[in-house]
Amino acid sequence: MSQDKECNDRGYYGEFGGSFIPEILVATFDELKRHFREIKDDPAFWQTYSDLMSNYSCRPTPLTFAENLTRHFGGAKIYIKREDLNHTGAHKLNNVMGQGLLVKRMGKTRVIAETGAGQHGVATATMAAKFGFECTIYMGEVDVKRQRPNVFWMEQMGATVVSVTDGTRILKDAINEAFRDWVTNMDNTHYVLGTACGPHPFPEMVSFFQSIIGKEARQQILKLEGKLPTRVFACVGGGSNAMGLFQGFPDKSVECVGVEAAGHGLHTGQHASRLCSPDATVGVAQGYKTYFLQNDDGQMRETHSIAAGLDYIGVSPILSKMHQKGEARFESATDQEVIDAVKLTMRQEGIIPALESAHAFAGAFREAAELSSDDIIIINQSGRGDKDIFTVADAFGDPKWRDFIKEKALDYK
Repeated sequence: MSQDKECNDRGYYGEFGGSFIPEILVATFDELKRHFREIKDDPAFWQTYSDLMSNYSCRPTPLTFAENLTRHFGGAKIYIKREDLNHTGAHKLNNVMGQGLLVKRMGKTRVIAETGAGQHGVATATMAAKFGFECTIYMGEVDVKRQRPNVFWMEQMGATVVSVTDGTRILKDAINEAFRDWVTNMDNTHYVLGTACGPHPFPEMVSFFQSIIGKEARQQILKLEGKLPTRVFACVGGGSNAMGLFQGFPDKSVECVGVEAAGHGLHTGQHASRLCSPDATVGVAQGYKTYFLQNDDGQMRETHSIAAGLDYIGVSPILSKMHQKGEARFESATDQEVIDAVKLTMRQEGIIPALESAHAFAGAFREAAELSSDDIIIINQSGRGDKDIFTVADAFGDPKWRDFIKEKALDYK
């Protein structure tokens, strides 16, 4: 799908999107939109970006045939798009390096970002170290605790990590703090928003840089199989990795499936599902219009997901439009289904998906057996699971891991 054709000048995708920002930021957004339009119309910029991603970030990432999982389910051939092998271990660097080049073009010297699972924060700290920018990362206190390894690496690369203690202390609160910083420091600072949400032009811009995933996957599957897949699966938090994959397959013959976080179950209210849950309604928050998990008074609900990167209260306006128009299908996976998918993938393929990515695996595993051996599915592994070792080890109930943690705690006393 071409975002140029889908997005109007005000950043709307159907009824979703827009730019609801304070007056003080209007000039900053106008500058950003102008520079973004210039690079989109400049073939040399995309070539510079592609070259950078090739020699710095190991692109193209492989499309791996999951032979053992295919045999296990006995249905469609399963391929995995290995964004976990991208530098910093996730798809996030695709967007971040693109925005970094844009920051250099605008002549700014400082970057800020929000992060949930920590992968976007690590990617932003990496980009800042590479380009010589000052860097501040906002992260909810809850996420700081469950993603400590990523916090460590951000700080070692020179970033200042700010633990956000307001609200529910997760991703949405980190975004709020990042916007407050930007209003105060907009002359020298660019906000490297990490997903395809927020005010225009961020949904379009993030999708533009992440489209490299789908472009590669399309070329790879045609080379390997000589035909397009039947279905492609991606997890959906804000929506950047899903948009990255889906843009490579605008064909009506390919079904795009996004998998949200069902948490403890949609019936419990303890989840983060916006597009396949009655708990979400259309509203305006954090600068744009989309589906949000909110109550009747417009107050944001608390969310839950075992994956730190999927517990956001909103979703990309582009995906909301696709949902409304039937251009993509959205499902959800519970925490337990996700843990089961991680365990199965590790045992069958020796691959450790991030908890976020494992939602897509869980959704694909439910459907693989119903398809024939002539069908092909692609799962986007948006990140690697080593960052989740504390959460996964706890979910597995591994006694050796618990003994190790106790021993390390004693060492620090």
